[in-house]
Amino acid sequence: MLVFRSLLFAPGNHVRRVEKALTLDADVVILDLEDAVAVAEKAATREKVVAAFQSAHPALGYVRINAFDTPFCFDDLQAVVAPGVDGIVLPKVESPAQVVAVDWAIAALERARGLAEGSIDLMPIIETGRGLAALRDIAGSGTRTRRLSFGAGDYTLDVGMRWTLEERELDHIRTAIAVESRAAGLEPPVDTVFIHLDKPEALRRSTELARDLGFQGKLCIHPNQLDPVNEAFTPTGDEIARAERHVAAFEEAETRGLASIQVDGYFIDYPIVEKARRTLQIARAIDKRGA
Repeated sequence: MLVFRSLLFAPGNHVRRVEKALTLDADVVILDLEDAVAVAEKAATREKVVAAFQSAHPALGYVRINAFDTPFCFDDLQAVVAPGVDGIVLPKVESPAQVVAVDWAIAALERARGLAEGSIDLMPIIETGRGLAALRDIAGSGTRTRRLSFGAGDYTLDVGMRWTLEERELDHIRTAIAVESRAAGLEPPVDTVFIHLDKPEALRRSTELARDLGFQGKLCIHPNQLDPVNEAFTPTGDEIARAERHVAAFEEAETRGLASIQVDGYFIDYPIVEKARRTLQIARAIDKRGA
């Protein structure tokens, strides 16, 4: 199990920011070829992001390419399907056909370059009205995609929505992405960036809301966001201890033919103990990454 709590963007054409990002405690570093790179620099930046991932770094290395309907997408893929790149982020996905086409292109390039087929992840971003309308089919596209992500900036722009500090206007799409991800057998999704860099309490609330709605992590745009985001998606010591008690007590009860018990004032049955096991699985994965 890989850990996707914090995914930090860095502009692919800014050498110092890229170098710094690769030293930080992000689970994933996403080097950007899209919004953070001017049109005139996109072509030259492709080789830079691949080269950056050739050195040792603790995080997984992803590249956000340009959207499917731009003149840059295919050339981006040609450049970045390479050793050292763990995944590709595909922005503004609006149909399953786009995901299938990009998946096919990645597979062809993997074969041509001697890479294990399926070794490079593909993470679509849902960030338009059309993307939301096609969400079920995108999630169920049957490709290498393991998880979806959400982009509130482009989404609120596209539908003419006001993106407030409280973000409750995003509840419907966050819930839809979490539910459709589960229905399609994908991992929990990754939440949108938070653009207010001077409001740490609001960032905490945004992150905890996404966690509570079923997300496994959050896109980040500044190093200062990493610690609070990692903390929110990491089980606490109390949560781990409680999960261990619940699992141990339930497994002992099962040997006596019982499947519903009370522990610490909680009613424990199969769904509750499964949630406890998931908590322990996440904690072990985080410990393994740290080691």
